[in-house]
Order: sequence, then C-alpha cells, then structure tokens
Amino acid sequence: MLHELFIKVTGQVQNVGFRYQTNKLAQEFKLTGWVRNAEDGSVEILAQGEKKYLVKLLSWARKGPGFAQVKKIDVDWRKPTVKLDSFEVSRL
Repeated sequence: MLHELFIKVTGQVQNVGFRYQTNKLAQEFKLTGWVRNAEDGSVEILAQGEKKYLVKLLSWARKGPGFAQVKKIDVDWRKPTVKLDSFEVSRL
C-alpha cells in the first residue's frame, strides 16, 4: 500500500547537506517525491512509499545530517492523490 508523508524541518537545516542526504535515503528506500529548501529557511520533504521506509526517513529527519541543528519538525501523513514516479531535489 502506498503512503505519503510531508515533513517540514526547521532550524539550521540549509547548507548542511540535508537535501543531499534525504535524496540518498529516498533512493535507498525506493521512495518517490521531492525535497526542497523553502524561502523561510526550512527544508520540506514530500515522500511516497512503504510506511516502514517513510518512518525510517522521518526518524532520520528528526536529527538530520551531522551539521544540521533541527529545532522543530512538522509531520503530516497524507493519502496520496497522485502517484509520483521519482525522487527529486529542488533548488531555490
């Protein structure tokens, strides 16, 4: 069954490899969706896939890569409306 997860990570999360590492994990877990830097300094992630792998991604996002300082994380489990085909990294 396909699940969808939206995550907004706030703190010192840009320019620390957050998008790169998220993409790497998404490929490893065979997730689809995207990760992007938001204008407010946060990182946003939309991922689709098996729930067990989305939970692993969420667990990792709570800490982020080594130089990140995650202050807050907002999580929204959603019912997918469209099936995404790949995982993409968006740039500002």
